[in-house]
Amino acid sequence: MKLTEGDAPHIRDSVTAAQLMAQVLLALLPALAVGVWQLGWNALYLALVCAASAFAAQWLWGREKTTLDGSAAVTGLLLAMTLPPAAPLWLAALGGVLAVTVGKVACGGLGQNVFNPALVARAALVLVFPRLMTDYTAADAVTSATPLHHMALHGLPEESVWQLFLGLCRGSVGEISALAILLGGAYLLWRRVIAWQIPASYLATVAVLTLVLHRGDAPVQWMLSQLLSGGLMLAAFFMATDYATSPVTPRGRLLYGAGCGALTVLFRYTGIFPEGVTYAILLMNGLAWAIDRCTPPRRFGAKKGSAA
Repeated sequence: MKLTEGDAPHIRDSVTAAQLMAQVLLALLPALAVGVWQLGWNALYLALVCAASAFAAQWLWGREKTTLDGSAAVTGLLLAMTLPPAAPLWLAALGGVLAVTVGKVACGGLGQNVFNPALVARAALVLVFPRLMTDYTAADAVTSATPLHHMALHGLPEESVWQLFLGLCRGSVGEISALAILLGGAYLLWRRVIAWQIPASYLATVAVLTLVLHRGDAPVQWMLSQLLSGGLMLAAFFMATDYATSPVTPRGRLLYGAGCGALTVLFRYTGIFPEGVTYAILLMNGLAWAIDRCTPPRRFGAKKGSAA
């Protein structure tokens, strides 16, 4: 009998990486469309430049077999959705290169990265260019605080919950429309591209903590505003669920999502910047392997409490 040797995992499936990435890109289109409609054409230009620079970096320094799988386009688009709408195009190009070279290639390539590549690039850009990464000047050159910035300084945002849900507010593309992101997330769940445990535990943890630790006299409105503002929805469905950087066990996913939610609230309440999603997920990325080891699935045929 001829045996084929290879690295784990050994479970094969007919779904390819390219097909998965195509599903993610399709799920992101509603949010991108609302962002371009609300913020102007520069939002589209940022997305195209981020995707193009990420693809170029993947082609130059990545492995040839992963150049056309769509992962670079997904990474670039996710990064673009975290950028301010008035960000210069050179910043988007730099971010796309950093996302692939530092976030993926330096770790060994697709599926071997420890941290989410788009968030690695965003964290680096915030560190080096804090003013550009927090400049939410609108397309009409009128400076306006995002709802999350407003809550960090003054309490409840000026926008209603309904406006936040539909996307009638300021922010990056990924902050604009919770409805569009929920539609994309529901599509990924329906297609079984992602599992429900991470987004459910992430959003539920943020909801409970912000309801208990509310500011002002409207706890429910405060909780809903926290859920619908910033990049929380985008992170819960599209970033925290990244296969390579999140746990694989069901219990581990629940614990991981809860950790992301708790850290997000902690950073939003105490951090320098009002958005806590980036560093919350990056920290939990580093703990994903430990969570998997602490939450092993039950072995088939083994009795509870039996020796290994």
